[in-house]
Amino acid sequence: MKKRYYVAVGSGEILEDQGASSYNFEIDADEEDVFHLSELFDLADTDSRLSLYRAHVPTNYHEDKNNHDYDDHLQQIYRKIHELGTERTREHIESMGIL
Repeated sequence: MKKRYYVAVGSGEILEDQGASSYNFEIDADEEDVFHLSELFDLADTDSRLSLYRAHVPTNYHEDKNNHDYDDHLQQIYRKIHELGTERTREHIESMGIL
């Protein structure tokens, strides 16, 4: 059964309580959807930490696999949010031009 969740992309949070924290998007999702989105946030977080760890090695952003993986996972996150999002959420993501 789907219910309303509130997603904060920057912190990777998927909240049940609208007032618990600031959020960017509203989605209607079931437990499986939330689990999948949470996994995507975990992957992006891992990619981000690996890129931060390697930041002391001079390299071009586009030549670093971790950066590419992070970008790919972030795009998957926005696709999933768009898929599950309210009409307002979908319109906002479409206006961002990232999909």
